[in-house]
Amino acid sequence: MELIDYEIDEKYSKKVAYFSMEFAIHQAFKIYSGGLGFLAGSHLRSAYELKQNLVGVGILWGYGYYDQARAVDGSLRANYVKKFYHFVDDNDLLVRVNINGNQVFIKVLVLRPQTFKSAPLILLTTDIKENDFLARTITHKLYDGNEETRIAQEIVLGIGGAKALKAVGFKPDIYHMNEGHSLPLSFYLYQKCNDLNEVKKRVVFTTHTPELAGNERHNIEKLHKMGFFCKLPLERVKEITGIYDDDFSLTVGALRMSKIVNAVSKLHQKVTIEMWRGYDNIAKIIPITNAQNKTFWADKPMLKAYEDDDDSAMIERKKHNKRMLFNVIADQTGKMFDENILTIVWARRFAEYKRPKLLEYDMRRFKKLVSSSKKPVQIIWAGKPYPDDSFAMNIFNELIYMNKKVKNVAVLIGYELALSFLLKKGADVWLNTPRIKREASGTSGMTASMNGALNLSIMDGWIPEFIEDGVNGFAIPALDHTMPIEEQDRIDYENMMEIIDNKILPTYYDKPKKWTKMVKNAMSGVLKEFDSNRMANEYYQLMYKYEAENG
Repeated sequence: MELIDYEIDEKYSKKVAYFSMEFAIHQAFKIYSGGLGFLAGSHLRSAYELKQNLVGVGILWGYGYYDQARAVDGSLRANYVKKFYHFVDDNDLLVRVNINGNQVFIKVLVLRPQTFKSAPLILLTTDIKENDFLARTITHKLYDGNEETRIAQEIVLGIGGAKALKAVGFKPDIYHMNEGHSLPLSFYLYQKCNDLNEVKKRVVFTTHTPELAGNERHNIEKLHKMGFFCKLPLERVKEITGIYDDDFSLTVGALRMSKIVNAVSKLHQKVTIEMWRGYDNIAKIIPITNAQNKTFWADKPMLKAYEDDDDSAMIERKKHNKRMLFNVIADQTGKMFDENILTIVWARRFAEYKRPKLLEYDMRRFKKLVSSSKKPVQIIWAGKPYPDDSFAMNIFNELIYMNKKVKNVAVLIGYELALSFLLKKGADVWLNTPRIKREASGTSGMTASMNGALNLSIMDGWIPEFIEDGVNGFAIPALDHTMPIEEQDRIDYENMMEIIDNKILPTYYDKPKKWTKMVKNAMSGVLKEFDSNRMANEYYQLMYKYEAENG
């Protein structure tokens, strides 16, 4: 089967298979949850634009992640609706994997490059008549909360993905694991050659998670029983990975079975090296900062106005884009926002460490902020909590309850690609508030600045590589991450509000020319350094072509 229907650029001729649990390529294709998928989708789009010899490997999630809806009281409700996609090619290809001692059939489908202007994407599903009901559910829900289902999903992605590549006739020179979910493919490769160095020559790994708790672990006996190690004897698995504990870390396994590893920002590289300092025999860790695809994310009229150096056109386009976003707000909440008022947006995955409620740390001060008539503010929240994370779901619902009657504050549902795009086009300020050193990269602010928004951010992830305080955005001063959480929250809040009150509001309302200059500075920097074409090129030059010392 001919997967790539465009002429490959010679400097990208090395064949690469890019494994990821999720890909956000188009609003209509709901096989993603958030940032990891947005990143993977931009990677495939840039691979297409650069004419790289790269194929994505993912899973066709039958019910997606979940659909956000509202209960009768307006609170968030997670819906699961069966999805059907008629734009993927079905060539009646089947492969098989062994899961928990049972044979599971996997159908191999293909998303063609011309469909969404992306590198080809191989998609796997177990929801077919050849399987029993339990096996069919493996590929139903992205990040299923059941541990054994999650392990089964990883076997399907890793081992099933490797077999699918063979079935379609694509023989990779390099296998790229985007996070540790596809680690079973390394054991599949080892089974074929019985040589760890040969496996390492062909495998690279991207790690996105700077917290130990976020790096997936499972009981090693359970993994072995379920087939995660591709029938290798458990003692051999322990020798290969150097993991002799009962808990098996997917990240440690990937660090020891890859020729090179990348963190997703320069700061994240330092955090990652420190995090795994006590572990021997791990691969070299380098930084390749995440990025997003300009062609997909940048609003075309805004980009043209910027390139023409037409300030008035930029201002008018921003107001138009705000009106488009505000139509959604009116539809969802019955509130009418004003395009002439400063609009602050907090939108990303809902997780406690990202502190979605930091603006409401002091409710007295928050009410004063949103009730000002002299320098008014509009605030929008959006995002997707993990549906089984009751704490994050409660935070989302608290924001809804607390602000239901506040006319210039909105909490939106339906946070997927389309709404994300509208939010970034309509924001004046993109607010980013994770506790420092807890965010590996964070890419939403990149696409916000591509669309004429200024970042107000903690100095974490990609932000230290980009922001010049008062020049192209606003930086919340860095804190010592070892401080007690309560103290960090208090100080970050005070610093954030000081910036809003004394820098952002006066500049936006009293110095509009300076504001526009800052917007143009932000667009200049982000378009130059944080377009994913740069990232996709660096993966080839720094990862795929890298020759490890033991290789």
